[in-house]
Amino acid sequence: MPAPLFLQGHATHPDWRMALGLALAPVEGRLGSEGYVVRPTLGWIYFTDHLAPHAEAMLAELNRRFPGTHWVGAVGGGVMGSGVEYFDEPAVAVLLSDLPAGSFRLFSGVAPLPPRPRWHAAQVHADPRAPDLEDLVGELAARTDAGYVFGGLAAARTRVCHVADGVWEGGLSGVAFADSVEIVSRVTQGCDPLGPTRTVTEAQGQLVVRLDDRPALDCLLTDLGVDATEPRDALPRVQHTLAALSAPATASSGRGGARAGPRPRLGGRPPQASGRALGEDTRVRHLIGIDPRGGGIAVADEPVVGTSLTFCRRDPQAARRDLVRICAEIREALEPQELWNAPPAASAGTGTLPTEVGGGGRIIRGAVYVSCAGRGGAHFGAPHAELQLVRHALGDVPLVGFFAGGEIAHRHVYGYTGVLTVFTAPTA
Repeated sequence: MPAPLFLQGHATHPDWRMALGLALAPVEGRLGSEGYVVRPTLGWIYFTDHLAPHAEAMLAELNRRFPGTHWVGAVGGGVMGSGVEYFDEPAVAVLLSDLPAGSFRLFSGVAPLPPRPRWHAAQVHADPRAPDLEDLVGELAARTDAGYVFGGLAAARTRVCHVADGVWEGGLSGVAFADSVEIVSRVTQGCDPLGPTRTVTEAQGQLVVRLDDRPALDCLLTDLGVDATEPRDALPRVQHTLAALSAPATASSGRGGARAGPRPRLGGRPPQASGRALGEDTRVRHLIGIDPRGGGIAVADEPVVGTSLTFCRRDPQAARRDLVRICAEIREALEPQELWNAPPAASAGTGTLPTEVGGGGRIIRGAVYVSCAGRGGAHFGAPHAELQLVRHALGDVPLVGFFAGGEIAHRHVYGYTGVLTVFTAPTA
């Protein structure tokens, strides 16, 4: 079976017709060029909220131009292509592929994913207002063989919607993939730990009362270097402090995804601990209050006894380091070990690394990246910096994605993270 072809396009324009047309121009040009006799089967579309009112019209135009192609996607706080991001402007990004028709299935609230046959993994887009969202994501993950879903929450100042052969509001939708679709997926955290990892030893709903059998507030003040006799003086610093939570069952598992057979699967080999980096199963949540009298802290979650908790803060340098780390792990999952130990050469004229590795390695055919709406170039130091880091590490592969109101990976809803998923194929 020939390797799947992925083609991307992206553009900005205040008129949705022009924006979509400009984004599709390089895709249609490539499809129409000599040597490419391709019938796209699956496409991704991401658009900023400026274009959300025209979501149905854009989907109708895509169906007219590519009859028989299925479409998934969402509105985002921004959208992206390879090395490029679009924030606070009308923009659209599209990715087309010719994955075999039987290797994927779309699902939505009106066409849910059936329990049989089971699919290997799934990409999901969801409305952040959906009730019991974490449970819905976990239930969907349980319906896959790998127990893995990836994606993000739609984000918009106006209309919140997502796409799966229709435009939906509320609930979730997406596409499930068969075992034959080769995927490697990684989660990157953007936070720097402030102190040690502790265990929740007493909790009441959102209130963490004790950590390692000490008052939770005392632990927080110790990590912040604040006088415990004046906890209210800590409020300005508490507002910029986050809690990184790991469930008891996965706190030390080093889980990096499933692996089947001789080829890398979701996540490839499990990631190794690197310095103070937070683990992939860590959920970063806001602190929403402190209880000076009882010595507790309130978090935007409901941690149970046994949960691991690390106080942390958002840090641009930590975000850059961790993004580079997951790109390196993706390359390691695809390349033979002996090639990974050698420094890769740059692609001629591009300043990026090659996407194809010989000697039995694999190639990245396409990629989808979902990043927190609070990240992007502004957080990484310059416009497009986040996407340029990815392109430098993986090469100029066809990539699209969006800046989300929450990121989805494994079976959790995250915050302040990025979820990078690549579609791969053998070099031969």
